[in-house]
Amino acid sequence: MTRPTHGMLVLLAALGVRLLVAALVPLHPDEAYYWEWSRHLAAGYFDHPPVIAWLIRIGTAFAGDTPLGVRLLPVLSGFLAGWAVMRVASCLASPAAGDAAALAFVALPVMSGVFVLATPDAPLLAFAALTLWAVTSAASAVTPATAARGWVVAGACCGLAMSSKYTGILLPLGLLAGLLGARSLRPLLRTAGPYAAVGVAALVFLPVLRWNALHDWSSFRFQLSHGLGASVNSGAWRRELELLGGQLLLASPVLFALGALAVRKVVLGQGRVEKLLAGVAIVTALMFAYSALRSRVEANWPALAWVPVAILLGTTLFAGVSARTRRIGLGIGFLFTAVLYLQSVIPVFPLPARRDPTARAHGWSGLAAAVDSAVRVSTRRPLIAANRYQDAAELAFNLPGHPAVFSLNLGGRENQYRYWSGFVEQAVPGDDLLLVLTDTPSSDLVIALLGPCFGAVEKGGLVEMRRGKAPVGTRRLWHLRRWTGEWPATQN
Repeated sequence: MTRPTHGMLVLLAALGVRLLVAALVPLHPDEAYYWEWSRHLAAGYFDHPPVIAWLIRIGTAFAGDTPLGVRLLPVLSGFLAGWAVMRVASCLASPAAGDAAALAFVALPVMSGVFVLATPDAPLLAFAALTLWAVTSAASAVTPATAARGWVVAGACCGLAMSSKYTGILLPLGLLAGLLGARSLRPLLRTAGPYAAVGVAALVFLPVLRWNALHDWSSFRFQLSHGLGASVNSGAWRRELELLGGQLLLASPVLFALGALAVRKVVLGQGRVEKLLAGVAIVTALMFAYSALRSRVEANWPALAWVPVAILLGTTLFAGVSARTRRIGLGIGFLFTAVLYLQSVIPVFPLPARRDPTARAHGWSGLAAAVDSAVRVSTRRPLIAANRYQDAAELAFNLPGHPAVFSLNLGGRENQYRYWSGFVEQAVPGDDLLLVLTDTPSSDLVIALLGPCFGAVEKGGLVEMRRGKAPVGTRRLWHLRRWTGEWPATQN
């Protein structure tokens, strides 16, 4: 029996740790939102393509509507992505390079974050890694039949990457840049393989395209405006520095520098297929550098670039630096990951909630308990709603029985709730509504809009959301009684 390689052992250890963290940490608001998607399966959604919803649906079928059930498939996809990264590096260089790539992949904090949460980034990066594996196999194949199979698999995986998150389009664009940029690779463009891959990818992506066509291209329009937005000249350099700082944190400083050196070494060197990987990394980096000139870029958006970079870190043995420097880079990366996981489970650093992204997952069960108590003592069982989609999704997940909770979206940005049956469609005149709002001046506007639509409005208690003993937020309960059948004309 063949013993597992060092790289495989690292991937298995990472899988175990991620499963444990996934089970212990409550859902973040966006994860709860995607869980709601999984209760309304479709070929597309307002914010993103559908793959994450389908993965959550499969995971909850096995592990129930629990944090682990929601995250099960995204965590497993991290193992699959790591396997693909290791295989590509092994095929391009050596088994030792594969082990090095697996180590780098696991040590990158961005991967530790992506593959423990149920977000579209998890399937995007997993299918991107599989695409690169299939393209590498096709480009290195010695027989036409093997190459053809590789291109078809690459097309299917690329289509699934784009069906996970729209930034997946940077994957084929980066591969094309690599093909055009390397003279030794250009003959591949005179074969049928790349075009077959494009056709298969388009076929896989077609349901998402059709959903958008049937919904006024809302998802495409939202993401284009969200990612690029209107051109803003002021603060461009600050946004570029924020983007750079975010990548330094998500990759860790030493691995960031070694990754940049590895890409440079491949671009200037003689490696053939490696230039395809460098093309994906460079195109992704340039795209988000341009995006930062126009609007703020979230730190996780360029995560796609780190999949090929992890492979190149392995094939170049971390850009040819000393073993000591490699150990330092890996050590710092693992330290960042350990801090992230520990802070997610136990708040070892007493950061204010507004500065601690891990705090956003906490306090929702307490809020749900307060809402459930208010519903139980009501003489007329009210319908439940929030004005923010994050609050509505968290309440639906945490309330007993996972009831429908409406998101009113009054004065807020549009989201997927606009396509689902809401309070107006399900209520009848005379119904009561228990409304959960942030205790801010903007909520006064919501009450002012809704007041004329109900016979009475009562200001309920203020619920303090806590992580242990530390406050992480507050919400106000409002009791709106005897709906008249009217609704504000300003509803989104």
